[in-house]
Amino acid sequence: MLVRLQHSHIRIGTFQRLAHIDQPGNIRTLTDYCLLHYYGESGGEGAPERLLAQVAKQAARLAASYIAAGFVHGVLNTDNIAITAESFDYGPWRWTPFWDGAFTAAYFDHVGLYAFARQPEAIHWNLLQLARSLLPISTPETLEPVLNEFRPAFQRSLQEAICARLGVVSKDDGEEANRLLVAIETGLSRKTVEIDRFFFDWRGGRRRGPSPADAEYESDSFADFRRLIEDYEPAGRLDHPYWSGDAPVSMHIDEVEAIWSGIDRDDDWSALYRKIEDIRAMGEAMAPKLDRMHET
Repeated sequence: MLVRLQHSHIRIGTFQRLAHIDQPGNIRTLTDYCLLHYYGESGGEGAPERLLAQVAKQAARLAASYIAAGFVHGVLNTDNIAITAESFDYGPWRWTPFWDGAFTAAYFDHVGLYAFARQPEAIHWNLLQLARSLLPISTPETLEPVLNEFRPAFQRSLQEAICARLGVVSKDDGEEANRLLVAIETGLSRKTVEIDRFFFDWRGGRRRGPSPADAEYESDSFADFRRLIEDYEPAGRLDHPYWSGDAPVSMHIDEVEAIWSGIDRDDDWSALYRKIEDIRAMGEAMAPKLDRMHET
């Protein structure tokens, strides 16, 4: 039995439907309901822009989490984004092995609409559709400033997410934090070091080794990163056995297909169970600093 768990199954598309069939009263009712039950706010005056602001803030964190994790959604349309800014119904999802902006998960996405680097843009597009759906009970003048906050919010969220994955204390200085992001992208965009390997090797902001990527870390492409990371302090402990292992846990498509092949061919579930154990160990190692969506 497969059970889908979600904080809400109300989607941005739900609001689009009510706008399409011209039901402003139900849009208002649904807006007040979502504010109360998912964000702890009463409805009434200013409800449309307040709901949009809440969804936009969480959507910025969602987009940042994708980039920091190297995750690529299959179909980021308004049917797959809940009003809680959670995504689901992933379609042919992937984790990109390398920092490849053009990496696309869906076999039918021939133009790269939902490619790795375009996901923040796609999520922002979803917010735009929500804003349009709220126009029957609001105005462009009140909703547009909220939409404009998404990009800076995404940048801040990405800085926090990258530092969290690195296991270092995030900087309050946005410009300095952005320089670190640029340095990481500069090194990883050469596609000589896998994303999971990089964050595993540099957990806590100090290189641990030996690693197959040691020669790459000494190259010019990582020079700025090596210099900048020296000013960052570790966040959390590194004494979990996971950090002493030889390699990070990953879930690339070849691993998924190998696991499924054993199940399909021989009804052998052992590889899946081992992978689940490995993922749980990784989760325990990172648990003290995991970021939960609704924490403020």
